[in-house]
Amino acid sequence: MSDYLVRGMSMDGFVKAVAIRSTEIVSRAAQIHGTTPNATAALGRALSAASMMGNMQKVDDGSMTLQIRGGGPIGTITCVSDAVGNVRGCVTEPKVPLVEKYPGKLNVGATVGVNGTLTVIRDLRMKEPYIGSTALVSGEIGDDITAYFAQSEQIPTACALGVLVDRDYSVKVAGGYLIQLLPGTPDEVIDKLEAGIHRAGAVTPMLDRGMTPEEILGEVLGELGVVFLETTEVSYRCYCTRSRVEAALISLGKKELTEIADEGKTFPVSCQFCDTVYQFTPADIRKLIQKS
Repeated sequence: MSDYLVRGMSMDGFVKAVAIRSTEIVSRAAQIHGTTPNATAALGRALSAASMMGNMQKVDDGSMTLQIRGGGPIGTITCVSDAVGNVRGCVTEPKVPLVEKYPGKLNVGATVGVNGTLTVIRDLRMKEPYIGSTALVSGEIGDDITAYFAQSEQIPTACALGVLVDRDYSVKVAGGYLIQLLPGTPDEVIDKLEAGIHRAGAVTPMLDRGMTPEEILGEVLGELGVVFLETTEVSYRCYCTRSRVEAALISLGKKELTEIADEGKTFPVSCQFCDTVYQFTPADIRKLIQKS
């Protein structure tokens, strides 16, 4: 089954919601980066959140970057989503040690850390990107996304993310949901939503039971009901090209490029998101010097 996300709204129009199945996205990321289980879970949660947040933007050619620095062994998590929800990501250290809260439950918070920040960079194709940053509250990522929206964008939000890593280190299921209240939401609607979230429980067991994004939103919104507005297929997608890498090399300047060319060796450049390696011979580098 292909990954997809679904956007919806409560029947009364006070709650907007999005949910995602991201199993293939997270599996692809784990394969590319060779992540150990804790890193897979942390990166997978961040990718799921970034996909939903990117899809929520109102600029067709915009992008959204989610960056998490918690001081934990995984280092920095960086995820970038386009306006559709196609996403890519990387971590500083993909092979972190196994840390569990209890047997079978990965401790993502210990892997990410709590002494740091969550930063969101929205490129809305204006002169300057919007940048918001908040302190991490748990390192579990879902809680941190919730806190970010409440503090930085003043939007009451509930975010739940889950990645279930199988015994063979493969990704069994991944996904999550993100729910937000619109201004003026009555207290009784908030009470019903909170009851629905509590009744639904953690998102990972719902995913493991085979529940679809639509079913998850139906369970969480409960008696509020849900109207589905849009369904969008999403994937792990990197937009790197040789021409973009050439532009990055040119930005190094003639002096540094000349030093690279004078070494007389092929110069490899690896994409941090998809691990594609672009090879540049000394002759290629000298052509770039001429272009610059």
